[in-house]
Amino acid sequence: MEIHLNRVDYLQVGVTSQKTMRLLPAVGKKATQKVAIADHDGILMCFGMKRGEAVPVFKTLPGQKITRMDLGGAVGTPQEKVFICSGSQVRGFTKKGKQFLTFEANLTESINAMHVSGADLFVCASYIYNHYCDCKDQDYYLSGDKINDIACLSSENLTRLVPVLACQDRVLRVLQGSELAYDIEVAGPPSVLELYNKDGGEEILYGTTDGKIGLMQIGESTAATKWEIDNEKKKGGILCIDTYDIIGDGVNDILVGRDDGTVEVYGFDSANEPTLRFEHVLSESVTSIQGGCVGKESYDEVLTATYTGWVTGLTSEPQKAEAGPGDEVRMSKETQSKVEALRAELEQLQVKVLQGREQYQQTSQSSTAVSAVPVFSINDKFTLCQDDASYSLTLEVQTAIDNLLLQSDVPIDLLDVDKNSAVVSFSECDSEPNGNFLLATYRCQANTTRLELKVRSIEGQYGTLQAYVTPRLQPKTCQVRQYQIKPLSLHQRTHSIDQDRPMNRLSLVGQFSFAEIHSWVVFCLPEVPEKTPAGESITFYFHNTFLSTQLEATYCKGEGHFKSDNISTISILSDVLSKEATKRKINLNISYDISDDSVSHTLKMIHPKLEYQLLLARKVQLIDALKELQVHEGNADFLIAEYRSILDESASLLEEYKKQPAHLERLYGMITDLFIDKFKFKGQNVKTKVSSLLEILDNYDLNSLLEFFNES
Repeated sequence: MEIHLNRVDYLQVGVTSQKTMRLLPAVGKKATQKVAIADHDGILMCFGMKRGEAVPVFKTLPGQKITRMDLGGAVGTPQEKVFICSGSQVRGFTKKGKQFLTFEANLTESINAMHVSGADLFVCASYIYNHYCDCKDQDYYLSGDKINDIACLSSENLTRLVPVLACQDRVLRVLQGSELAYDIEVAGPPSVLELYNKDGGEEILYGTTDGKIGLMQIGESTAATKWEIDNEKKKGGILCIDTYDIIGDGVNDILVGRDDGTVEVYGFDSANEPTLRFEHVLSESVTSIQGGCVGKESYDEVLTATYTGWVTGLTSEPQKAEAGPGDEVRMSKETQSKVEALRAELEQLQVKVLQGREQYQQTSQSSTAVSAVPVFSINDKFTLCQDDASYSLTLEVQTAIDNLLLQSDVPIDLLDVDKNSAVVSFSECDSEPNGNFLLATYRCQANTTRLELKVRSIEGQYGTLQAYVTPRLQPKTCQVRQYQIKPLSLHQRTHSIDQDRPMNRLSLVGQFSFAEIHSWVVFCLPEVPEKTPAGESITFYFHNTFLSTQLEATYCKGEGHFKSDNISTISILSDVLSKEATKRKINLNISYDISDDSVSHTLKMIHPKLEYQLLLARKVQLIDALKELQVHEGNADFLIAEYRSILDESASLLEEYKKQPAHLERLYGMITDLFIDKFKFKGQNVKTKVSSLLEILDNYDLNSLLEFFNES
């Protein structure tokens, strides 16, 4: 059963954070609900809809940026008290706007996640979790990685409130008091948690930064996964989730907001499996989502808040009147007055803009006037995508982007992104003296506030990628954002590795502290928490998203042990770690245990990728010649089936080849590095034999390649 929802824009506030809009409970059965929304200007606003107009109930004065909002109240009563957090302070307001609580949590960092349940307040700031009851300290927990969200379960089957933390290291941590009860491994870094049943229960929904959604049943000592929806269509990461019966079948549907602007409604089929029932795409990331009744009584809707502060409803109320041929379309008086009011408002705005422009022209020519740089906020994300081993850089600005300049001091490839309509131009750069490997300018179309780019780095080459963002503002201003490309940039954290593979080992012993070796590992590898882990030692597991090889890192004070089935990974680690130790004048004793079997194992893992890319390159080379033959002969019937299929698939083959520039060169480079690294550990320099290796690769055969590696 599909549903039809129509978009209505209600109003715009300032820039918003994740989960900063809530619907207050309705007073009557089908009465409209009030909307509470908080923004980066520190303003909390509550409004309701009357005759299609947003009418404020209350509005607070500007202050420190508000990062989270939750609703609370005494247990068993309507949850209509609004709690907001800004910095390390939590404030509470009644539904009329009277402030009744100011609580200072005395945390060194800003609160980024909060949950209110009766007299219990749960707050999280980066790695710290605190539980207060009646504003008195109860429990405290220090997490191993950043906490992205928190939710608390309560039901008749649970003897206590069960807090669940969503942590960046792909783990949900379930707490008991100040201790970890157990943790649950999930498929991606969880970014948001939501109770499936708002009245209580043991089921919790989670969304991940790579776009997956799952439902867990949480007990006091164990948990079970009910279902998980994969992100097959490569949509954005999940920022917000809510549950509400929008379809009207008596079962709560799942409302999802993503960071690429996608709004989704999932219903349940007869087998109780989630299925997509509705999808709508907004032009910017969806920071909050709620289900309820806002615009008109008896009409349910999905209410969203976006990054730049737009509050938008997707309502079940019909917005269009259909007319047949010859029918006269009559506007109701209400609609006519609305159109007239909009026209009047538009004229006023045009006059204001003209006045503002004249004033700016006058002041810009004045000798005494001082030019102030306009401040604008950027929401940026630089994440590794597992599927295609590339980095996705997403930039979102509160005003339209004019252009973006990308500069990199390491060699990187720019990949095509379907959603990106900006015009890109490349400038020549001097890679030798200045260390400039990329200069690319993206010129955006009008009203583009969000830009998504994809880049692929080379492991072993590390440095900085810089993005210069210039919005359409006067006077012209620009903000620079920097992103670190790490030595093992294509590695991603994982929960476990295959111990049966042939492994190469690297061991370090020296006079270094636990914090020092941890800082070196943070420098080398992505997704490692910056804070030094608690305890004496730590083990991290990684897998290479491009080659599927793996790495295990175990270290403590004075010792570090690294294992990988790829000899090049060990070589890169050895070079970088010894460089970092030399910088700090620390003497390292480095030992290796190299497995020859691991080289042929890695080559066999590269084999299917290389074979596929060589075949794709050959097919693409043939396309022009085959098209010429087809034009010359009038048809392609005389060609063999293989060539006919190349012609039929020519568009998709070219598109795939264009999407993966330099893919073949990358694989050649990895095999060359593997060859050089194998013999480097034996103390031999084989760079003179690289040309022979490239000849074998041009006439590729796995067995002859393995023979060459073994004979050299």
